[in-house]
Amino acid sequence: MSGDFAHGETRSHTPPLGHKALTPFYDFVIALLTRERKWRNAFVREISPGPGDKIIDIGSGTGSLAIAIHKVSPQTAYYGIDPDADAVQKARTKAAHAQSNAKFDVGYFSSDMARFDGPFDKIISSLVLHQVPVAEKRRIIEEIFEAVKPGGSVHIADYGLQKELQRLLFRVTVQALDGIEDTTPNAEGIIPELLSAAGFTNVAEAIRIPTLTGTISIYSGRRRQLTEN
Repeated sequence: MSGDFAHGETRSHTPPLGHKALTPFYDFVIALLTRERKWRNAFVREISPGPGDKIIDIGSGTGSLAIAIHKVSPQTAYYGIDPDADAVQKARTKAAHAQSNAKFDVGYFSSDMARFDGPFDKIISSLVLHQVPVAEKRRIIEEIFEAVKPGGSVHIADYGLQKELQRLLFRVTVQALDGIEDTTPNAEGIIPELLSAAGFTNVAEAIRIPTLTGTISIYSGRRRQLTEN
């Protein structure tokens, strides 16, 4: 991927933890409050990266997922895209230290961009969709469907349906930082609905992990092969 993907982009985005000033503390806070090791390891197992896979990570952040994938499958072709330049710089530094071939660029995901290096075997995203409006959640998932190969898959780790105590914890942490309007649809369970509406089959919530910031769910879906009905 090249920096040209970000050319002309003027859209605003929500920085990690909701505020640009908090970006340097993102890794520490995520590790401390979200049981990161548990959900990230579970997410990598769900993705099941292999040496022949080409993967794009939407909202790749500071590169922690890229490094986790590299440790499991160093030959996987990984591309990360994120609109936050500070986060991308941290990701590039991490990848260099880990001797990973992961590539990162600043920009917003679109299927047109993805086809430049795609289509992709697997498209992944973690802790991104809860931060954006419903229209953008829908756009991203529809663009994922266009960019993934027939027979390929989507994997999302994000805040999903929140119940009882987890709903309260989500409200006083994530929603306090990222706002109510964009995050509420996730808390009401919208992600599987959007995946199915976009055309994915075998949509499933593989695991729910309670954390101090609410429940993080891992979702997956598949795009049918061209020969399938």
